[in-house]
Amino acid sequence: MKHTLTLCAGLAIAGLISAAAPADAANAPKRRILFFSKSSGFEHSCIKVKDGQPSHVDGVLKELGAKNNIEFTCTKDGTVFTPEGLAKFDAVFLYTTGDLTQSGNDKQPPMPAEGKETLLKYIKSGKGFLGSHCATDTFHSKGGQVDPYIEMIGGEFISHGAQQKAKMTCADPKFPGCGECNAGFELHEEWYSLKNIARDMRVILINETTGMKGWMYERPAYPATWAKKYGKGRVFYTSMGHREDVWTNPIFQAILLGGIRVACGDAKADLTPNVEKVTPEAWTTPTAPPPQPKKK
Repeated sequence: MKHTLTLCAGLAIAGLISAAAPADAANAPKRRILFFSKSSGFEHSCIKVKDGQPSHVDGVLKELGAKNNIEFTCTKDGTVFTPEGLAKFDAVFLYTTGDLTQSGNDKQPPMPAEGKETLLKYIKSGKGFLGSHCATDTFHSKGGQVDPYIEMIGGEFISHGAQQKAKMTCADPKFPGCGECNAGFELHEEWYSLKNIARDMRVILINETTGMKGWMYERPAYPATWAKKYGKGRVFYTSMGHREDVWTNPIFQAILLGGIRVACGDAKADLTPNVEKVTPEAWTTPTAPPPQPKKK
């Protein structure tokens, strides 16, 4: 069954509004956000639609919406990526994998061939972009050239290890939504190791790698959550969001809501690049071990 456009709106977790947004959400302008969760590559369990029911993430966004004056439109149908289709939204939120112009693993309608270019022009014109977790596992670079989508979002997925606890250090305590994590925090999650880190990003959370298990984390600390400008638009990305319980975690929701407000232009944030200062070795990427011979 095709998962077509559905509207989501609902309740937020109490107390997150003041932590994530500088003004009362009841007084914030109504915002309309397209949540796009097509999986041309691997499909994560938290965005799977079963028996026609909304996915876990769709439900969380439904709960997060109403008290924050946000209307989420949740879809896996890529045909919405036309200038006319995007015109009614203040921001686009991606939780996607692979080449979205291909039907891929989930067999949902892909973007038009020019859909990626349409998205990039939309953001450059002054709109907002949000990405969670696998949004950096989308439109991978080829032929040694960084893909324009990767340049926009600010990083590209390399690999991940086993789910484990990792320490997040807060590089920008003044960013909306970071009031509860100034001292940093630990979270059990599936952590992405990233490359092609943009030099024009404002790092919000840093992934500390000391003590982490897996070759992909044999590297210095690197950005895990950030914001940046793209043309006249604003971009927010967090590597968090694999596990269902992360989506209901108050710290994650506060930071996400802060990112939404910044992307939509409703909250002020310093987007001056700080990546070279706070994660100076972010471009030292891990080396994958050689493949092991198959046992006979």
